[in-house]
Amino acid sequence: MKPLNHDQVANSVPQKGFFGHPKGLFTLFFTEFWERFSYYGMKAILVYYMYYSVSKGGLGIDQGTALAITSIYGSLVYMSGIIGGWIADRLLGSTRTVFYGGVFIMLGHIVLAFPGSFTAFLISMVLIVIGTGLLKPNISNIVGDLYTEKDERRDSGFSIFYMGINLGGFLAPLIVGTVGMKYNFHLGFGLAAIGMLLGLIVYVLTKKKNLGLAGSEVPNPLSPAEKKKSFTIIGIAAIILIIAGFIAAQQGALTISSFINIVSILGILIPTAYFIVMYNSKKTTAVERSRLLAYIPLFIAGTVFWAIQEQGATILAAYADQRTILDMGWITIEPAWFQSLNPLFIIMLAPVFAWLWIKLGERQPSTHVKFSIGLIFAGLSFLILIVPNILSEGEGLVHPIWLVLSFLLVVIGELCLSPVGLSATTKLAPQAFSSQTMSLWFLTSAAGQAINAQVVQYFETVSETVYFGIIGSIALVLGFVLLAVSKKIKVLMHGVR
Repeated sequence: MKPLNHDQVANSVPQKGFFGHPKGLFTLFFTEFWERFSYYGMKAILVYYMYYSVSKGGLGIDQGTALAITSIYGSLVYMSGIIGGWIADRLLGSTRTVFYGGVFIMLGHIVLAFPGSFTAFLISMVLIVIGTGLLKPNISNIVGDLYTEKDERRDSGFSIFYMGINLGGFLAPLIVGTVGMKYNFHLGFGLAAIGMLLGLIVYVLTKKKNLGLAGSEVPNPLSPAEKKKSFTIIGIAAIILIIAGFIAAQQGALTISSFINIVSILGILIPTAYFIVMYNSKKTTAVERSRLLAYIPLFIAGTVFWAIQEQGATILAAYADQRTILDMGWITIEPAWFQSLNPLFIIMLAPVFAWLWIKLGERQPSTHVKFSIGLIFAGLSFLILIVPNILSEGEGLVHPIWLVLSFLLVVIGELCLSPVGLSATTKLAPQAFSSQTMSLWFLTSAAGQAINAQVVQYFETVSETVYFGIIGSIALVLGFVLLAVSKKIKVLMHGVR
């Protein structure tokens, strides 16, 4: 049977029914809203659950280790997206992969909802990592399937979908964070599980009517021979890993510290391998090799940016809990609430930036300049936290406005860098590796958090001025270096702006 083309798939979807958009956007908007509600709700209290003492309902893990585990968890989530994309492309199709992803996520949160050991905690993390890897990259692909290639509503549809992501991310820390911090961590995780359940209910009840054929096809299915080969390789690899893990455990080498180190190394090696394979491939032309070289400094800049941005859920979460005035007299702030600032500022400022780039037109900054601006603002978001530390002489609590300003600055940087990174990736990718290069962009976050797993452990051993000062200065310097070499990068891009 001949595969359907993109327009045929889009035409199978009811094209009116959700603010002038295809009905399927309703299904995907609320599925993603609840998935992000569950994810960010859980993440808002995760680090506290780990390092709070057992008497306070936590696991009593050393704070430095808890911060590192949270970073490793974030890194693995983005790495698993590569596997989720492969499963959808070669085995199941996007719609089925999204469903199974939601089930895994819900099961992970259910495990967290019941008091258990550290082993149960690790099992829950594995389930959520697998589930998020299956769901996250594929639900965005289905959104694209709702529209024909020439449909002018496409960008607007993705903007509405993106709003669902941020609304879920905004509300979750306020609701799940309050319940988890004020009453019981496990009740908070239970709310996250309910959130994912609601997302699955919406998805299952409406997908047949609203999605048509969107995401149903397997784009590049494995042949019987390829299935046999692939499953054999996967099976052998799994057996080797199990045996190696058993031996390491028996020898006392399989520790949390060693696992953190392994994932940190993988976070750097995997994208490096991607670059080497694409650059040396016979399918990559000379111009495409040049553009890949131009992409390397952008990848490094993205990695450093996300390393800082993702510390909002680790270092800044601990800072909110331990160094910030939470009792304001007229209101008592829960430390988890600060996790709502990032999506709140994105909701407020994204339309402003969209208008600004349109207004500037051809006068808007080029790709590498926007990356430089993003890095500089990320650096400033850490450097500004030196000020309250100096004013308080490293002791006592500081006003929450400093954290608010830090989150605001990094969001400004994110709006300069993140959407542009996606766009630059599509422009600079070798034609034979277009999908894999998009996966490479998401690995900037995986690499950044892999680096964080090592870096965040120093937060307790050095002063805040040294910690925020060094990391902020590195980002600031890299931002100006990127500006300095912008002309050379422009030449390597061969006409791509």
